Amino acid sequence: MMDLRELYQDIILDHGRHPRNFRTIEHPTHTAQGHNPLCGDRVTVYLSLDGDHIADVAFQGRGCAISTAAASLMTEVLKGKTVEEARALFAQFHARVTGGEPVELPEPLAEEAERLEPLTGVKAYPARVKCATLSWHALEAALKGSDAGVTVKTE
Repeated sequence: MMDLRELYQDIILDHGRHPRNFRTIEHPTHTAQGHNPLCGDRVTVYLSLDGDHIADVAFQGRGCAISTAAASLMTEVLKGKTVEEARALFAQFHARVTGGEPVELPEPLAEEAERLEPLTGVKAYPARVKCATLSWHALEAALKGSDAGVTVKTE
């Protein structure tokens, strides 16, 4: 069990130090900002949709290692997915990190959801759940076309 925990920690640290898709998209079709006032994490998510497919996804911002790693992993997993698949992955991820009931995913998506597994340990630390889900909430706001972005509640 300890080896798996160490592997997950290494993955989070790697993505936190060397985030993937940490950039802007020159002409995104959708953007949204996210803010976690509890710890100061801020993220902007950029999307380029081609029909209902995510042709490109990127992010910029500043935050803790968990927030940065979560955004990095999210962008890797979502590129090429449909909007519906992205929402299903978010529902699955959110359930896993909050201790909720995971949704059933078809096999190709279930494999992608496994790539997010290193972040599920945050469920033991409720304040860190907000760090891990911030970029996902910003993604959802972008998909809804919310220019205002999202601020996670600190209650």
